[in-house]
Formats: sequence, structure tokens, C-alpha cells
Amino acid sequence: MPNYDAIIIGTGQSGPALARRLVAAGRKVAIIERKLFGGTCVNTGCTPTKTLIASAYVAHVARRAADYGVRIEGSVNVDMKAVKERKDAVVAVFRNGVEQSLKTLQGCTVYQGHGRFVAEKKIAVDGSELAADQIFINVGARAAFPPIPGLDQVSYLTNSSMMDIDFLPAHLVILGGSYVGLEFAQAYRRFGSEVTVIEFGPRLISREDDDVSHAVAEFLKEEGIDVRVNSEVVGVEKQGNSIAAKVKSAGSISQIAGTHLLVATGRRPNTDDLGLDQAGIGTDPRGYIQVDDQLRTNISGVWAMGDCNGRGAFTHTSWNDFEIVSANLLDNDHRRVSDRITAYALYTDPPLGRAGMTEAQVRKTGKPALISTMAMKDVMRAYERGETKGFMKILVDRDNKQILGASFLGLEGDEVIHCVLDIMYAKAPYTVIQRAMHIHPTVSEFIPTMMDKLMPLQ
Repeated sequence: MPNYDAIIIGTGQSGPALARRLVAAGRKVAIIERKLFGGTCVNTGCTPTKTLIASAYVAHVARRAADYGVRIEGSVNVDMKAVKERKDAVVAVFRNGVEQSLKTLQGCTVYQGHGRFVAEKKIAVDGSELAADQIFINVGARAAFPPIPGLDQVSYLTNSSMMDIDFLPAHLVILGGSYVGLEFAQAYRRFGSEVTVIEFGPRLISREDDDVSHAVAEFLKEEGIDVRVNSEVVGVEKQGNSIAAKVKSAGSISQIAGTHLLVATGRRPNTDDLGLDQAGIGTDPRGYIQVDDQLRTNISGVWAMGDCNGRGAFTHTSWNDFEIVSANLLDNDHRRVSDRITAYALYTDPPLGRAGMTEAQVRKTGKPALISTMAMKDVMRAYERGETKGFMKILVDRDNKQILGASFLGLEGDEVIHCVLDIMYAKAPYTVIQRAMHIHPTVSEFIPTMMDKLMPLQ
């Protein structure tokens, strides 16, 4: 039985980086990958979806060319095979890079197969049993499916299988009005599909403030996307060449038929086939591995990183998990999950950049707070670009003057949000950025202006 200092299960964002740190520290490492090197981000998440979104954006701007004084003769056509080829080429660079870097890493042995615990510190993979004093779980998550009658009787797409199609769905029906569903909805509408989004809740992206949800719904509708909220899918069935969803809304049932169905109703951790019970590793009722503030499980010498621990569902939180584990383990640097500030983006066009608390969360605290908002149509850079949808919002603690949170829905909001995020990490008062001189013309230059116009949150 091969013995290692450390075993890493999974090659998402956390695993490979940790393998390199451990090897550099003189550890003998085994890393296990059962399918695609690079995990969700590289293969079915960030990298391919943002590549698709980039192609969709070009198609959208080409159709608007006349608004910029550019004349395109004839119609704008999208070659979906070429779009997929471009996406695949981009993905291949990163996937192959991760694979080759691990396979050529001195001190690291790569096992390709499904790793499972057979004891507290033993992993079975591809006919071998591996043992190590330290084990790191980085197995990610996958699409979750709601218990809808008939769903198991029809063909449907997930965020993963969407990566395999090289054609244009005539009518894409999307179950779920959150981040994954909305990004695909806008991209495929811009490619040329008819798109319907069905959301059970009263509004899209329910974790966001009402004004953000409303603004996103409005610009999606303006692009021709049929948005249905307060709509419960009570059944799905095949009808000829179509898939029909039975939708209950306002007490009545109607039917929405499309050529293709995308289920985007959430994620579940890849922990149900890891043999966690053989190792005594604790999970919560949803299957997420329970960890402490340093990402340690209830079993000494076993850590869980990335989507499978329920402490974040983003590439950047997974990377930060690696940083926390390696800092505590190798650098004698006490880092904790609770030190990080919530931050993420929705990559619609315009994008949403988020940091810290929402307005609704601030109101729940009862803290005296200040708020400032600015419409993107008042931002010169956005006006010059002809991309004026959305707004910016910042919330500040009235007493200590620290920024509580921000929502930037608009041109480059996913980048501009970091101006605020860095000040938040520094625990500096908002006056620091208020007095900063930013470059003109940019979106960021209006953040100091917004700080000048803070008003009490009523």
C-alpha cells in the first residue's frame, strides 16, 4: 500500500495549488482526479460560460452597430459550431495546463480514477489503496434536480451538458431564475434562441435586493426573454418534438413548451459516493462536509476545500480555501474563513458586482447606516459606451464610517466592485476612498462622488 504525506482528492481550484505548496515543502503527495482536470471552473463553469458569454456579447454589439455609426451589411449570423470550437479551445488550454503541471510535478503522483475512503486515513482508487496522515477533499459540486413529476422521463440540459451542444435551441426553457440560469438565458437569447425563464420565487436572484432583481428582470425582458416569476413547475412531459412544462401561477395552471429544457435550480456536493461514513467524516443534511473556521473536518488530519464544504460556491472562495489551509499548515499564519468578505458577480450584461451586505441585510441589523446610489446613465464612461443600464449602490456604517456593502449593477461592475472591497478589507473609513483621485473617464471615478452624497438609510 503506497504511503504518502498527503492525499488530495480532486483537481479543482484548491487541489492543484495545494499540491504545489506541499511538494515545495518537501511532502510526498498523491492527487486523485476521476474525470476532468481543473474541476468545475475550468470545464463547465467560469471558463466555458464566460467564453460563451463573450461570443454572445459580440453578436449583441454587432446587431447594435448602427447605434455607434458602424454599418454592417446584411444580418448578423451566429455559427454555433464555431462558438463551441472557440469555447473548447479556451477550455483545453487551462484543462491541459492543470493536467500537465500535475503530471510533471516532482514529488506528486497522479491517480486517475474515483477515490473513496475505505478507512479514516485510507483511500481506494483504481485498484490501489493509498494512505496518508493528511487528506484534503476538493471534490466540488454538481447540478441538483427538483422533484418535479415527469422530469426523469424527458431529456434535459444542465450547466455541464450545455457545454456539449453545438447548435441553437429554437426555444430554451430554463427552470431557475438565479445566477446560472440568467447567464445562459441572456447568452442564448443573443445567439438567437427564444428563451423563457421560470422562477418559483417572487423575483429573480432572490438573495439580491429588490431593486437589483427588478433591474435585471427589466433588461432581460427588453432583450426579449420571457421571465415568469411566482411560477411553480408542477410537471414536465414530452410532447412530440417539444418538452412541455406545466406551470402553476396565481392559482391556475398553464403550459410552456420549448424545444430544450435547462434545469438550473441549484447545486449539490459531490460527497455521496466518497465513502465518508467509512472515515467518520461529518456532513450536514444537504451532504456538505462540515468544517471549522480553518476548514478542518471533525476527523483530525482531514480538510475539505471548495464547493463541497458549503462555505462558498465560487472559484475565488475555493482558491481562498487553499490559501487558508496552506497558510495555517505551512506558514504558521493564522487565517480563517470568517475573515473573508462575501463577494461575487453575476455575469449578465451588464454584470452585477457584489461585496459585503445587501441593503436588506443592513436593515435587518438595525444599525444606523448611510446609503448612496447612482444610475449608470449618469456615469460618463457608460454613456460614452452606450451601455447605461443599471445603477451603483453603497452602504456605510454611520458610526464607524466603514463600508458595509455595495451592489454595482452596470458597466464593468464586476471589476469596479474591487475598489470598495479592498477598502473593506483594510477596515478603513469610507473617507479614504472619498478623498481619492480616480482617473477620468472611468466608472470607478464616481465612487468618491457617491461617498460625497451619502444619505441616512430610512
